[in-house]
Amino acid sequence: MTITTCQTAILPDLNVPVVIGYFQSLNAGDCQQTAQHFAPYGELHPPFQGGIVGVEAIQAYLEAEAQGLTCFPEQATVQTAGDGCQLVQVRGHVKTPYFSVPVTWTFNLNSHSQIERVEIRLLASPEQLLELQQFA
Repeated sequence: MTITTCQTAILPDLNVPVVIGYFQSLNAGDCQQTAQHFAPYGELHPPFQGGIVGVEAIQAYLEAEAQGLTCFPEQATVQTAGDGCQLVQVRGHVKTPYFSVPVTWTFNLNSHSQIERVEIRLLASPEQLLELQQFA
């Protein structure tokens, strides 16, 4: 297993095109393109939600819930297995029109460089999460 760490504002040294494409298309508001980065059976696990499974379901979810979000990936760690699958962990923050919150994204990529699963976790304290409730 190879471990690579990089730290930049836009992560140009990440060298995992599907993850970079995910952030670029999501930040551009292109939910269809973002969903296309997933395997047909791919899963999106947003905070406080069950898993969203399948490209069409992920696109519909993003169109309903991700408008106006901007992701700022700041640090990434990549682990590559011998079979070509990768685990990519990214720390950064998400900005909405109402607030900004620190998050981690954990991407599981298959050997075809498709997202099998991405889990998004908020890194906010319980007090910060309570403050965010007013915007929900």
